[in-house]
Amino acid sequence: MKEQRIALVTGGNRGLGRASVLKLAENGIDVIFTYRSNRDEAFKVAETVAAQGRIGVPLELDVEGFGDFPVFAEMVRDALSSRWNRDTFDFLINNAGSAENTPVGATTPDAVDFLVDVHFKGVVLLTQALLPQLADGGRIVNLSTSLTRHVSPGSSVYASVKGAVEVYSKYLASELGQRGIRVNSVAPGPIGTDFSGGALRDDAALREVLAGQAALGGVGEPDDVGGVIAALCGPDTGWMTAQRVEVSGGMNL
Repeated sequence: MKEQRIALVTGGNRGLGRASVLKLAENGIDVIFTYRSNRDEAFKVAETVAAQGRIGVPLELDVEGFGDFPVFAEMVRDALSSRWNRDTFDFLINNAGSAENTPVGATTPDAVDFLVDVHFKGVVLLTQALLPQLADGGRIVNLSTSLTRHVSPGSSVYASVKGAVEVYSKYLASELGQRGIRVNSVAPGPIGTDFSGGALRDDAALREVLAGQAALGGVGEPDDVGGVIAALCGPDTGWMTAQRVEVSGGMNL
């Protein structure tokens, strides 16, 4: 009998992370997911996963808390043992993130440190801490952005750090290939979530402008990205690794 597949999603209580958790559950995958704040919101996601007949385990984690990663790895190990009688999981989705405006010529050291810590240093060190628990033949999906391909004012550092994530993903794919682990990055375009204050979700004028820049004529929704992430954890994408998959509706082609 095949073991139940298990994913670990960072920042799974809202936005793209929540959509990914629910799409994975819809595809028959149990999910451990993290939240930094709003515990009630996280447990509501777990209830929704349970309603789909799957197991959802929320664990608190601050991806800037690098010194806490060994303790978090122990929490994951305990959850795997108690809920699934396993010591490994199958899919790691590095999704957690936040925005910071960094206009060229007016970027502060604190803004640079924050974006590097959340989007790159946290990804590198958390992945490293969890690699012993990631099953051979598993998958890693790292979140990037379409802004590594096209330019939007104020996003210089965020986009640059995500570019580093894309490069790191290729190195992971190369060095983990001997374990059969596939590593890909997903690069969303404008998506209607609460990211960056929720403007892409709530500002109708902004959505109209961005829709005019996309080949498909709209702003994406969380499920558009969650579905791609779930597909990269599915049986039909097993020969894909070291790839950047843009999910932007054809933004600025």
